Amino acid sequence: MEHSKPRKPIETNDDRETTRHREPGEEFLFYRSVAAGLIDAVQENCRQGAFEATEGVGRLSDNPVTNLRYHFVVTAAMITRFCTEGGMAMEEAFGLSDTYIQRMDRCSNTAEIVLLHDQMALDFTERMLMLKKNVAASKQVSDAIGYIYVHIMERITVNDLARAIFVSPTHLSRIFKQETGVSVSEYIRQRKIDMAKNYLQFTNYELADISAMLSYSSQSHFIQHFRSQVGMTPKAYRKKYYLNNWNVNRDASPD
Repeated sequence: MEHSKPRKPIETNDDRETTRHREPGEEFLFYRSVAAGLIDAVQENCRQGAFEATEGVGRLSDNPVTNLRYHFVVTAAMITRFCTEGGMAMEEAFGLSDTYIQRMDRCSNTAEIVLLHDQMALDFTERMLMLKKNVAASKQVSDAIGYIYVHIMERITVNDLARAIFVSPTHLSRIFKQETGVSVSEYIRQRKIDMAKNYLQFTNYELADISAMLSYSSQSHFIQHFRSQVGMTPKAYRKKYYLNNWNVNRDASPD
């Protein structure tokens, strides 16, 4: 009986041995922003041209257009995964992904692919935002939730929110608690802590930077809120979860 020859491991190109891939945290943070319905964050990522940036990105083909096509498919798959985990129906998410990949297949140059990528990212983001707003029974609470997601990086008060959707603070507080089960202030805190978790897991920003980006009055105030919501300090959360879910071999960054 003949024995099959052992398979040789695939050889990589010599020039790839010196290629340093950028940290995956930035990309995962983008996927999380899409799944969270954070329109401003996704628009800013697209405006900066992150998708078309070539530095630190794997070269999947020597042809620039083909290379970008492959990266488009990877991005579509990752966005689909994050959005289904975030509550989007699998049929909707995969159908949307298939549609955009088919459209991408008809693109003839990199500019068209980049434009379609941005449209895809914002389409998924807007659908996720609508999904999160649908927990509300009334248009007023739905509008309030939408405002919170769009302005989550800013300091938001009940008065600011009520003014933005043209209702009184008292009325907003009452119907918001009725429909969501939590107060406006608590809902805002929860969403800010969700964003903080993303930064702690996928970036190496200092706590002071995260606190400032989320418009906390102080780092100690941020730590206090985080501990009350999560049951551990931001430092402990980062140590436990920093890119671990993606099996990326890195040490947790310092506090």
